[in-house]
Amino acid sequence: MLALQQVNPSPFYIFDEVDAPLDDTSVLRFTKLLTRLAAIQQFIVVTHNHVTMAAADALYGVTIDRAGVSTLLSVRFAADAGTADVTGTIVSPLRRVAS
Repeated sequence: MLALQQVNPSPFYIFDEVDAPLDDTSVLRFTKLLTRLAAIQQFIVVTHNHVTMAAADALYGVTIDRAGVSTLLSVRFAADAGTADVTGTIVSPLRRVAS
């Protein structure tokens, strides 16, 4: 997929769990490649891998607070690589609708 990106680029790409079968060394290489390519394109990566999440500029997720209530969470990391500031906001609570 990333080789095809060189021939026919798109403004953004969506990857779903592409790092799941990779070992930690390969995940590091994958995230370095995405970081380099992110200068000219946008990547949306669905993952559960902590190494891939650590390489992200922003994280979006859903947490389950209590039975039937989910909360959307948005976290953007500071632009300055020297800081560890993380800002997050709860977007909105979601409630299960009885059917």
